[in-house]
Amino acid sequence: MRISVDPDSEVPPFEQVRSSIAEQINAGELAVGEKLPTVRALAAELGIAANTAAKAYRELEQAGLIETRGRAGTFVSDAGDQAAARAAEAAATYAQITHALGIPKSEALAIVQAALKA
Repeated sequence: MRISVDPDSEVPPFEQVRSSIAEQINAGELAVGEKLPTVRALAAELGIAANTAAKAYRELEQAGLIETRGRAGTFVSDAGDQAAARAAEAAATYAQITHALGIPKSEALAIVQAALKA
């Protein structure tokens, strides 16, 4: 697992960690069932607070990308394989709604781009 945290970035450290892990899971670089470092080990490795690493893990778990199995640790969830499919389904639904509302494609894309920046 490769993660770096830029302390000078406007992006909060927990979001840098969360997005890096999510990208690696979605790209297949972190395999289903792969064990992740403990919160404390990850925090120590990155030089961040344990609460920061824990927040990133919580958000990844809420998204279904990772799962904690008690004392056994934290692992990449098989739901991670379904993330791209869920995103494609959501995109198709969004496209249907914006088309039904008569929103031009360029405006619909601008709405998505603004939402992704938020």
